[in-house]
Amino acid sequence: MTAPLGRRLVAVAAHRRVGAYDVLACADPEGPAPDPGQFYMLAAGERWGGGEDERPFLPRAFSVLRSHADARRRAPLGLEFLLEDVGPGTHRLAELRAGDGLWMAGPFGVGFRAPRDRRRAVLVGGGVGAAPLATWQDALGDALVLLGFRDAAHAEGASLLRDIRLATDDGSAGHAGPVTDLLLAELGRDAHAEVYACGPPAMLEAVRAICAARDVPAQLALESGMACGFGACFGCVVATRHGYVRLCVDGPVLDAADLERVT
Repeated sequence: MTAPLGRRLVAVAAHRRVGAYDVLACADPEGPAPDPGQFYMLAAGERWGGGEDERPFLPRAFSVLRSHADARRRAPLGLEFLLEDVGPGTHRLAELRAGDGLWMAGPFGVGFRAPRDRRRAVLVGGGVGAAPLATWQDALGDALVLLGFRDAAHAEGASLLRDIRLATDDGSAGHAGPVTDLLLAELGRDAHAEVYACGPPAMLEAVRAICAARDVPAQLALESGMACGFGACFGCVVATRHGYVRLCVDGPVLDAADLERVT
């Protein structure tokens, strides 16, 4: 969907903790429903830019965890975002509670596309990369999800999706090892699949390489520093086999076959 011009101030409807993560919910009465894989630029309504060294300054990009839309729009669009408190921006957003103001712009970018050639969908996520996979699983209706986290506390984020196979780096929950171990085993059983992945760069590069070696199509939701969200600043440029693209307008979802490497 195309985003309305400018940013808009909405109210946080709810905040909840899920393991090591925070989930923010809000209503967006003016914006269109997002496509799975699209993102928003978010900033707190107050005390944004007032911290140490005036950080945070720029808004932060977040994929949609879930959207709740009434087909007739008799109720405002409901949105949920998943975040982890790892820096000044996410720390300030994690402090927000019901009634607090939230600046948002979006939805932006190109999201996931349906599987080709009657292939089954296999979703692979790492950490907060599980977020866009939740709304994509909702849209698909039936899809296997492989999720990896660093430990059991972070693995509680898996409860946000269904039909999960779980891996943790320290072995405290599910398979002991990277989530790509689960992907290798799954494609070994049936490679007639299309893989959808979001997570840290090292995980995405492993997914790209695994799928390339088996001629399995994959769509990767990449992450990069973004200042605007609509292509003006060129801060999120990445190299592809066909030249440079801006993730905020040409992505964030790209075909893995178009990438030499994920860095």
